[in-house]
Amino acid sequence: MFSSFSINIKKVKEWFIMRFGINTLDDIKVKGKTVLCRVDINQPIDWETGGLKDTTRVKACVPTLKELSDKGARLVLLAHQGSDIEYKNFYTTEPHSKVLTELLGKEVKFIDDVCGPAARDAIRSLQDSELLLLDNVRFVSEEQTLFELNLKLTHEQQAKTLLVRKLAPLADLYICDAFAAAHRDQPSLCGFEQVLPSAMGRLFEEEFCVISGLMERPERPCIFVLGGAKIGDAFLMMSTVLGGGIADKVLAGGLVAQVLLWADGQEIGEPSREFIRKQGYENLVGTGKELLASHRDKIMLPIDFGYVKDGARCECLIGSLPDGELVVDIGVNTAAAYQQEILSANTIFVNGPMGVFEKQPSELGTKMVWDALGDTEGYTVIGGGDSITATSKYGKTDQVNYICTGGGALIRFLTGEELPVVKALRHGSAIKWEG
Repeated sequence: MFSSFSINIKKVKEWFIMRFGINTLDDIKVKGKTVLCRVDINQPIDWETGGLKDTTRVKACVPTLKELSDKGARLVLLAHQGSDIEYKNFYTTEPHSKVLTELLGKEVKFIDDVCGPAARDAIRSLQDSELLLLDNVRFVSEEQTLFELNLKLTHEQQAKTLLVRKLAPLADLYICDAFAAAHRDQPSLCGFEQVLPSAMGRLFEEEFCVISGLMERPERPCIFVLGGAKIGDAFLMMSTVLGGGIADKVLAGGLVAQVLLWADGQEIGEPSREFIRKQGYENLVGTGKELLASHRDKIMLPIDFGYVKDGARCECLIGSLPDGELVVDIGVNTAAAYQQEILSANTIFVNGPMGVFEKQPSELGTKMVWDALGDTEGYTVIGGGDSITATSKYGKTDQVNYICTGGGALIRFLTGEELPVVKALRHGSAIKWEG
């Protein structure tokens, strides 16, 4: 996953640690210590088998877990699975323990409890080098997205939540290796650092340092390919990378493109507008108008669409979409134009597919873009769950230079905003290590 990189990673890490004041695994001794380790192993669920459709994020945290276990830590893993809002992948973490056991070559115990008596007893019984995965932390109400968004607890308040109060007294140290969730502000991510000595894991360190290095000096031309259906932070990020001169061009697909076209006064059809409203993104139309007013020359919009009629793919130029049809992809002419931009760029950031790539009639745009990502000589960075899934589906995993497990975290980081977990880790790193 982590290929060679043109900048001096050692220097970037030294700069990162000096700038943020966050401990790494190099700064701690874990033998005989009970370590709470928050990972992000959230993956799509295969509801027929009860297994995982993809294991990319699970594999990514293995180096940290292996290092901690090999050094004699009593390792307790906290992780979430699925969203309590979308709910389609809301599931137990039991299948993840089986995958981790295979990857690590040693048993990763599982208990279907998060912070109750059974979980606490299991933690107390751990021996050196043993690993225990707790169940989905979002089974605890304090970890749910609605709880986070509605209550907006401070980090100090998060330290007083049930999860932290029950588990922190059993632990000596806290490690966060969940860069993919670093934009979230929840107790398992930001509460433990208020009361326990803390550090970042190897994956967190690697991802944050690589992205920081690329953002400091991207090779030109530098382009951003933005799509997908979760686009809330994408518009704020566009303002930063375009306004700050980081991006030379943005190629828009998915809902990003549809909102921008709506902002530009282009016809995208009432079904698409209604879908945008249901997702809560109509307010971004105003932001889109501002972006186009300031950076129109750097934003590429689709010139044609794909839609599905009677199970078959159809295409039309912008402004010619038949009444009642829903846009599900960029068109072939747009995809071809995007391919040329990707092939001529030296740095390419990608977050989000061009359309509903999971289905054959609406995958053409995403497939064509990903084919170009595999062929380009530029440095490619892929971020986000759907982008990772597309990379795997089209066999480009070994052709992409860097796969970042975070989507929302990557986008939020690119806005220039300090991630909540970074702030929390800095606080936890100031707590002295016992011994």
